Amino acid sequence: MKFLTNRRKFLSLTTAATGWLLTPVWAQNDSPPRPRKRGGPGGRGRRDARDYVLPPELAEFSLLSLVLGRVSDHSVTVSSVARTTLEGYFEYGTSAGNYPNRTALAEFAAGHPVETVFAGLQPDTEYFYQFHYRAPGETDFKTRAECRFHTQRAGGSSFMFTIQGDSHPERPQMSDPDLYARTLLQVAASKPDFHICMGDDFSVAPVREVNYAAVAERYTLQRPFLGLVAQSAPVFLLNGNHEQASLFNFNQADDRHAVAVLAQTARNQFYPTPAPDGFYGGDTEPLKDIGLRKDYCAWSWGDALFVILDNYWHSPVQVDSGFHEEEGGGGGGKNGRRDRDWWSLTLGDTQYHWFKRTLEQSRAKYKFVFAHHVLGSGRGGVDECDLFEWGGRNKRGDWEFNQRRPGWEMPVHQLMVKHGVTIFFQGHDHLYCQQSADGIVYQEVPMPADQGYMTYNEDRYQSGVKLPNSGYLRVTVSPEHVKVDYIRSFLPKDESAQNKTGDLAHSYTVKPRGQHA
Repeated sequence: MKFLTNRRKFLSLTTAATGWLLTPVWAQNDSPPRPRKRGGPGGRGRRDARDYVLPPELAEFSLLSLVLGRVSDHSVTVSSVARTTLEGYFEYGTSAGNYPNRTALAEFAAGHPVETVFAGLQPDTEYFYQFHYRAPGETDFKTRAECRFHTQRAGGSSFMFTIQGDSHPERPQMSDPDLYARTLLQVAASKPDFHICMGDDFSVAPVREVNYAAVAERYTLQRPFLGLVAQSAPVFLLNGNHEQASLFNFNQADDRHAVAVLAQTARNQFYPTPAPDGFYGGDTEPLKDIGLRKDYCAWSWGDALFVILDNYWHSPVQVDSGFHEEEGGGGGGKNGRRDRDWWSLTLGDTQYHWFKRTLEQSRAKYKFVFAHHVLGSGRGGVDECDLFEWGGRNKRGDWEFNQRRPGWEMPVHQLMVKHGVTIFFQGHDHLYCQQSADGIVYQEVPMPADQGYMTYNEDRYQSGVKLPNSGYLRVTVSPEHVKVDYIRSFLPKDESAQNKTGDLAHSYTVKPRGQHA
C-alpha cells in the first residue's frame, strides 16, 4: 500500500481501514496532552504516556479500543476498553453487513477492560462484526464501523500473518508515534489473520512509583496503536526484557517483585492472552499473586505450527538489564553481568521439555518459533546460536552442554534442526537481518517506529541481509512455500522516490523441509 501524505486522503484511508479506536490514557480523565518531547540521538531518553498519542488525524476515532485475541477454530475474544462508560452489544456473522448473531447488552465501564467471547463459530471462516453503543440513559445506539477476523485455517490453506519488532514507546529517540501509526495502518490494510509483537512494547522504565495504575499505564498506552490492527487481527504478545516481567524480579523482596506481578497482571488483563485450553498449549504452572502467567504457548494454523517462547519467566537469574538500571539491553547494566556465567540464563526445565514435546508431536509442514532473543540477552542471531543452552558451547568454543544441562536431550538450536523448524524470529536487536544456520532461517524483526531509520547492532551480525528500520514483516504461508516480505515505513517528510511507505525492502521464500529453497 502506498501511503497518501495528503491530509484529507489520509483521513479517508484511515476511516476505511480502522474505524475508530481507543482514546489515549490522558483522555480518560479529560486532560489534554502535553506537547510531544523530541529527543536527540541515542536510545536512553524516557517519555511518559502523555507524550505518546495517536496523530491528530486519528484522534476522533479514539472513543473505544477493540483488541482481538485467543482466536481458535470455534471462538474469538474481543477485549474492549472505553473512554467513557458505555453500554452496548456486538453483532456478528459470516457475510459483510449481515449479522445474525448478537451478544447481550453489557456495560463497558470507563477505562476497564471487558472481554466478550464470540463462541460457536465455524472453523476456517471469515467473520464480520459491529459494535453498537450508547451512553447510559440514551435511547439511540451509535454503530462502529465493521471489523473482520478469521477462525483457524484448515490444512492446505494459504494465509498471511504479520510481525513487528520492538516498538519502545518510552524512547523518544527511536519511537515516533506518528510513524508507529503509519506502520500499523499498513498492517491493518493487509488484513492478516493475526499480528505478533516481539516484545519491548511495554517498558516499565518510566515508572517511578510502583503501583498498579503506573504499571498498567504502560499497557494501556499501546491500545490505541495496537487497536489499529488488533480490532481485526488477533494479537499475540511476547515478553521482552524491558517489561521486567521475570522470575528473578518475582523472587525479590522489594519493588522488583511488585513490578513483575503488576506487569504480567496488566498484560493479561488488558490483552486477551491465550492459556492452555486444548486449542493452545502452554504454561500450566500458576504463580502466587499472578495465577497462570500465559507466557509461552503454541497453536496450529493451516499447515503451520506456531511456538512462542519466554526468555524471562523461567530463569532464576537476571537475564538482561534490571529495573531502573541502565537499560540499553544486550547484557550490560550494573554488577558486571558481562562477566557472569551465561549458562545461568535459561528457558528452564519445564519450558524446554514442553517445547521438545510440542515439536516432537507436531506434523506441521512449517514450524515457526518466536522468542525475544536467542539467549534473552546479548546481541546477534546465528552468531550466538552455538552458545550455552542454545548451542551447547561456551565462548571459548568448548562443549559444556552435557554437564550444564543434565536431562536435556540436546541444545535448543539442535532441537529445532532435528524437528524441522522453518524460521526462528527474534527482536531485541533493532534492525532487519535474515540469516540461516543448519537449514533454519534466523530472522531479526525490524522496529516499527524508529524515525532515525537506523541499523542498530549490525556489527553483531556477521552474515545475512542487513537493512535499517522501520517497518514490519508480512509472512505468507501457502502449501508450496513461505514468503517473508519486509515492508518499509517512513514519515511523510522522509519519503523520497527511493523510500516510500509500503515499499518492499527485501523478500525471500522458504520451501518445506526436504525441498530446496
